[in-house]
Amino acid sequence: MTVVGPLGLTVRDQTLEADALAGLAAVEEGLLEATKSDVPFITEAAQHLVRAGGKRFRPLLVLLAAQFGDPHAPGVVPSAVVVELTHLATLYHDDVMDEADVRRGVPSANNRWGNSLAVLTGDFLFARASHILADLGPEAVRVQAEAFERLVTGQILETAGPRDGRDPVEHYLDVLAGKTGSLVAVSGRLGAMMAGADESVISVLTQYGERLGIAFQLADDVLDIASDSHESGKTPGTDLREGIATLPVLHLRAQAQASGSAADRELCALLEGDLTDDARHAEVLLRLRAHPALEQARRDTLRYAAEARAMLAPLPTGAARSALEGLCDAVVHRAG
Repeated sequence: MTVVGPLGLTVRDQTLEADALAGLAAVEEGLLEATKSDVPFITEAAQHLVRAGGKRFRPLLVLLAAQFGDPHAPGVVPSAVVVELTHLATLYHDDVMDEADVRRGVPSANNRWGNSLAVLTGDFLFARASHILADLGPEAVRVQAEAFERLVTGQILETAGPRDGRDPVEHYLDVLAGKTGSLVAVSGRLGAMMAGADESVISVLTQYGERLGIAFQLADDVLDIASDSHESGKTPGTDLREGIATLPVLHLRAQAQASGSAADRELCALLEGDLTDDARHAEVLLRLRAHPALEQARRDTLRYAAEARAMLAPLPTGAARSALEGLCDAVVHRAG
């Protein structure tokens, strides 16, 4: 039994273990190659987050999905590189929007080089992903383009907020389906597609990926409040500081409205205030960590992970399906 990837997935099948480890190593090589430029500074900036590491969650899903066809098909590793490059590009842009100082345990690109260069580096990564996609065929380009449209739409909806009368929790979960679920779904889809899997298998892995992606982001929401920077690789409470209402905050607001609790209303008022103040930010973090809303967000994470696992039922039993089930467990473990 070997732990494969920083996410902590355990693989008990030697053949699958060898395929996954070899595939992840090839993805790392592909990422470094794709982020090289004739301009040394561009290479440095583009490889900043690549070299900082990461869970490689999406490439791992590509590789596992490919097990339901030919895992050594020539398009499998390049498609894994594409999804990770796309993900990395969004991180450069997210950090600019969030004014984050730390990412993956290192200074964020915007903190190190400024917002303009961080945005342009993200654009460079999108361009390199598109270049690789062009060699994978028009269907792969279309699938990735649709996923990217959903990703951007999700980000816009998050920024715009729910329309009048819309349940904020429902709106937020729709945001996550686009912003995070879409790229995880396409990871399962491209891996199966490139491996020549049956359409029914591709459909199952796409739906599984979307639910797993939502669970993954909900676990991040929990970590943003519950963890320290050593565990999460970024500054705790970044979303809080930027006024982004993640699921624990939305649950808090709903509970405050339903119960009328003075303590809940006071905490909501603190959240509405200036959380760039370090003392106020620390107080909000401390109180949220002890609030039932955080546990409710954990339960939601469990629910989406369970739905993802249930989607795998039509797939043949075996090492690959067990590994996909293990990814559900790994995501849940992150949320505590």
